Amino acid sequence: MDLNFSEEQRMLRETTRGVCAQYAPIAVVRAMEDDPIGYPAGLWKQMGALGITGLTLPERHGGGGQTALEGAIVYEELGRALAPSPHFVSAVLSGGALARAGSDAQQRAWLPPIASGAAVFTPAWLEPTGGYGPRGVQLRAVPNGGGYRLTGTKRHVQFAQAATRLLVLARTGDGESDIDLLLVDPKAPGVTLAQQQSLAADAQYKVTFDDVRVPAADRIGPAGLGWATWNDVMHDGIIMLAAQAIGGAQRALDITVAFAGERTQFDKPLGAFQAIAHYLADASTMVDGSTTLVYEAAWTRAREKSVRRLAPMAKLFACQTYRDVTAMAQQVHGGIGFTVEYDIQLYFRRAKQLQITWWDQDYLEELVARAVLDADAAATPAG
Repeated sequence: MDLNFSEEQRMLRETTRGVCAQYAPIAVVRAMEDDPIGYPAGLWKQMGALGITGLTLPERHGGGGQTALEGAIVYEELGRALAPSPHFVSAVLSGGALARAGSDAQQRAWLPPIASGAAVFTPAWLEPTGGYGPRGVQLRAVPNGGGYRLTGTKRHVQFAQAATRLLVLARTGDGESDIDLLLVDPKAPGVTLAQQQSLAADAQYKVTFDDVRVPAADRIGPAGLGWATWNDVMHDGIIMLAAQAIGGAQRALDITVAFAGERTQFDKPLGAFQAIAHYLADASTMVDGSTTLVYEAAWTRAREKSVRRLAPMAKLFACQTYRDVTAMAQQVHGGIGFTVEYDIQLYFRRAKQLQITWWDQDYLEELVARAVLDADAAATPAG
């Protein structure tokens, strides 16, 4: 694995950091909390104009054709800035599903506007009593006159108010993975949105479907194979989220190191006390270790090798690091760290939400365990 970034990759990092600093400074991040749209129009427009939005989408459909390595660089910077953006749900997950399994007509119609930012897509996946696996999808797509009818509820649908289309995971059979991906207009008759409050104060919605009709032409991929597409897309996506986590952890550590150098107790800076210094040393070690793991996963995916084990490992470890570093940061700050005037609480809240969403710790551990046990079984001689 080569961790020496090219000149183009360094420029991409600098560009992304500059865009975030100009269009999503911390004041804008604060202003976007609990906003129904959830992201600043200026940031989204600029990301589209610079090609960041469509970075990893196919060139033939207006994207940049770049790899997971470039994507991880962008997401590390988005994580550092806490930049509120629908990029993950739209370009990474929804765009990734269309690029993998969409028909030629669907790709021509939707990938260019997704790549430019003119359209925002978001998955409607999780359900009130369901988990992260395929059995958690119980909303049924009932065949009806060459199409489908949907009745049920999805929760934690990000940026639904701003969405052009919802990418709905719906059950079409009784087998564990009999699931399809359907494109639904959030303004269609029978679709109702209700904003939910979240730990990170981002734009999440409960989406209710009441006998919503979906044409068969709006199904992505062959019937019954939607979960396979979704599972592949999620393995790519969690590498991006792992990079976002290490970016947030790095920035939280930077904030805390600066605070420990400026804040004094008994006429000494906090960082001069051995216990605090060791906290910071441990956190720095964890951040560096998780950064290496994340970029190993991104590098492996960029070379089109399997990330069945590395991707879950990267998100699991990076999100745990983010959570631990921000918890330590709160301890170093003391009580003031929980007050809204201090930025560290913004990172603390987002660290926990990132850890429990888009495959939580338990689900990731199961994926890693399966990959490890399968590899061990394959390496064990028969008899």
